[in-house]
Amino acid sequence: MGAEATLKQLGITLPPQVTPVANYVPSVRVGTLLFLAGHVPIRDGKPLSRGKLGRELSVEDGYKMAREVGLNALATVRTALGSLDKVKRVVKVLGMVASAEGFTDHPKVVNGFSDLMVEIFGEAGRHARSAVGMAELPLGVPVEIEMILEVE
Repeated sequence: MGAEATLKQLGITLPPQVTPVANYVPSVRVGTLLFLAGHVPIRDGKPLSRGKLGRELSVEDGYKMAREVGLNALATVRTALGSLDKVKRVVKVLGMVASAEGFTDHPKVVNGFSDLMVEIFGEAGRHARSAVGMAELPLGVPVEIEMILEVE
């Protein structure tokens, strides 16, 4: 089953592609690689959540926000390629987590994104990954994630 059919089967509707808030483009294709800019949990130009993990937000809150970031990223992929079925593999993910001092569960937060990629793409959704803590992220959001995909 392709990624588009999987989305339908799971009842997932992707949001519209987010408009960049600064001087960059949402994605750049180079040969068979698609590089996505950092995506954040935002809808209609407004953050879905603000704050830091380990202070205002729990690991569960962060996981949900990382999943929302995944939906935004998939919307960008669909816009760039015309269909998620053109994704051959999720190659690399960089997850950045705004975290309070002493917070060390960054991987558990970014799993919200990674789990979604595996749900949608199966084994082709498994990827190399970094999950790191940051002092602050744009708009005060708790999570920003970028990825690289191999595409047709």
